[in-house]
Amino acid sequence: MTKLSRKKLGVTTLEDISTLILQSHDLDETLNNIVALVARRTEADVCSIYLLDEDETTLRLSATRGLSLESVGQVTMSQGEGLTGLVVEEGRVVAAEEARDHPRYHYFQETGEEQFHSFLGIPLLDRKKTIGVLVIQTLDPRTFNIEETSALSTIAFQVASIVINARLLDFIHQKEQEAQTFALALEKSRQALPPIAEPSPQSQEGPLRGTVAYPGLASGPAHVMVNSGGFADFLEEDQVDPEEERQRIEQALEKTRIQTIFLEKRVAERLSPDDASIFHTHLMILEDRAFLQRIQQLIEQRHCATYALKKVVDHYINAFERMDDPYLRERAADMKDIGRRLAVNLSGREDQVLHLKHPGILIAKEILPSDMASLDHEQILGIVTESGEKNSHAVIMAKSLGIPALVGVKSVVEQITPEETVILDANSGCLYASPPTAIIEEYSRLEEEARLESHRLEEFAQLPAITKDGTSVVLRANIGLVSDMAIAQRNGAEGVGLYRTEFPYMIRADFPDREEQYRLYARFVEGFHGQPVTIRTLDIGGDKALPYFSPPPEENPFMGWRSVRVSLDNRDIFRTQIEAILMAAVHGPVKLLFPMISGLEEIRACKEVIAEARQNLSTEGLRFAEQIPVGVMIEVPAAVTMAGQLAKEVDFFALGTNDLIQYMLAADRNNPLVNKYYDPLHPAVLQVLHQVAEVARKQNKGLCLCGEMASDPAHFLLLLGMGIREFSMAAPFIPRIKAQLRDLSLSTAQQAAKKALTMDDSAQIGHYLQQVLNSGLAGS
Repeated sequence: MTKLSRKKLGVTTLEDISTLILQSHDLDETLNNIVALVARRTEADVCSIYLLDEDETTLRLSATRGLSLESVGQVTMSQGEGLTGLVVEEGRVVAAEEARDHPRYHYFQETGEEQFHSFLGIPLLDRKKTIGVLVIQTLDPRTFNIEETSALSTIAFQVASIVINARLLDFIHQKEQEAQTFALALEKSRQALPPIAEPSPQSQEGPLRGTVAYPGLASGPAHVMVNSGGFADFLEEDQVDPEEERQRIEQALEKTRIQTIFLEKRVAERLSPDDASIFHTHLMILEDRAFLQRIQQLIEQRHCATYALKKVVDHYINAFERMDDPYLRERAADMKDIGRRLAVNLSGREDQVLHLKHPGILIAKEILPSDMASLDHEQILGIVTESGEKNSHAVIMAKSLGIPALVGVKSVVEQITPEETVILDANSGCLYASPPTAIIEEYSRLEEEARLESHRLEEFAQLPAITKDGTSVVLRANIGLVSDMAIAQRNGAEGVGLYRTEFPYMIRADFPDREEQYRLYARFVEGFHGQPVTIRTLDIGGDKALPYFSPPPEENPFMGWRSVRVSLDNRDIFRTQIEAILMAAVHGPVKLLFPMISGLEEIRACKEVIAEARQNLSTEGLRFAEQIPVGVMIEVPAAVTMAGQLAKEVDFFALGTNDLIQYMLAADRNNPLVNKYYDPLHPAVLQVLHQVAEVARKQNKGLCLCGEMASDPAHFLLLLGMGIREFSMAAPFIPRIKAQLRDLSLSTAQQAAKKALTMDDSAQIGHYLQQVLNSGLAGS
């Protein structure tokens, strides 16, 4: 009999088991697929899985390849019976080259196993407690060597994790059904309940305030979730056995990988594969060589596994949190999620999951992707967090579900008690705790109006964006994740006006290769079915450091070595990305966009790299787009001044108003000390926007505005009047803008813009634009 290497048996089998989980529909199918796979890889005649029943004393044959299929579910034994029972009884591997000679051998006629000689039983363990047995049997006598037994023990550990997670999901599903039953019973008995007492005088005075992540109204009892980081109360050990610590971290990693696969499957089933894609990212981090090597190096320095894990996870979290771009900064939540689940599995504790018994508002310090995957979405009416992550994956999933969300609400977990009545106004950024009757009645009216308005806006999502007098406008989406595609399409986006490519770089320990980038970009291009996708090249640097690519120290990184400057100074990395974009462009219309261009030298250097990329792809004989529209972000004042000259070098402009306004007014909108100076209606800002629009019009160049200005009705009115006809925004705002367009004539917008450009006070401009919107002129 061939002796199998641990690498051949272990690693590839684990990878295939991970794939089988995603392809299987339930635990039975998963186990049947696993025993077939393991039997084939071990060259065994029988592979079976026995699981303990709920009584924790009865072993039941749950899956087999090689024994009689009719015996599955029928053959049972106690822990004191047979070799399989001995594995459970002693919690160790039991091997016998000639099983029938072993004193504990017991023959079960239903299985037809009398023909098999050798036996290998490996316990399925959960926190040192046996929950089942993986059994290998062969027709010929066979001695399993240490290498094979070790590989099979790793597989058994994975199988145990699968069983535990499947049972957990069944438990959650059962609780969801119980919650639905409870809700029905509650509804029937509600009229019999005594009237709700008025809130006490000590109740919260005035609303708590935060930042709107997704607009909407919701009310109900508070579901308060308290998370542990997973690393609490651990002490560094004086005497550490590196080998033992390596085994501990390997087991925790494998268990966390299995949990991640189940989380991915759960989200894919309940939302969509795109929404579940973040857990692909988590798996990539859990498999990342540099991430694992950092942990192993600390263990080799005689630190315990928990210390090593915490140090490495904190390193990545700190790298993310130092970044200037909020979209990238908020990726720290993914590393916190992975770190928490690894720490829980390393410690052997149970991860506490909040079981929601009825609909309500979820209140938490921070909601991680695994939290959103584990919770019952049907019971979440709204989300409020202390963390200020507007672009966290939890918020992104909330957007996908259409759940109102408010972030950055200070000390909300301390100020709200479980089941306390709250009203979430995610339109104005307020949370009311134990509100008085008058506020409850007013918001009940507003909720009904919002429901009707939401239903009305749904009708506009798939309609063309066109003004009352027949002028067509293009509304595209800003995206950065695969899950953004479904949101954009559901809201009627006409392709992508800004695809941020930074995220694939953030989740790896080294720069992604060309093939990885190509597959990702092609997925976006194909996903929009012939609609244009504008791909912006890498925008990092300054204080937006990658964990594996730290910039030099700078006094003012916001105006330092960042964006296209980093790309041009790292030409190989830059060229690789452009090659991937050119390859993806054969799958549909793609535009190539360069960020933070300030002059002709930079754009010409970028075009040289494009030429080099084309030459490389041609030499390799690969398919790529020979011609692709090239554009620049207009986001620094120098680019505005040079717009006329830049227009001669490119096909289109993308107006990045978020950064442009900050640079023009020297006001960081994320800095509470100066964000009051960040003013999109500042007369200087409006003059600059008008200047760029005029250059684009006169030189017949495309112009798309990509900043947040476009999602504000008053700002949109002004921008349309300036001559801008293409906008890219957060997708949920698109139906509202389409509805506004239907009541707006182009002549009204042009008159409003013409007058606003003569005004010299931003407050006056804002007041005037609001008057135009409110007076009915927009509909004239």
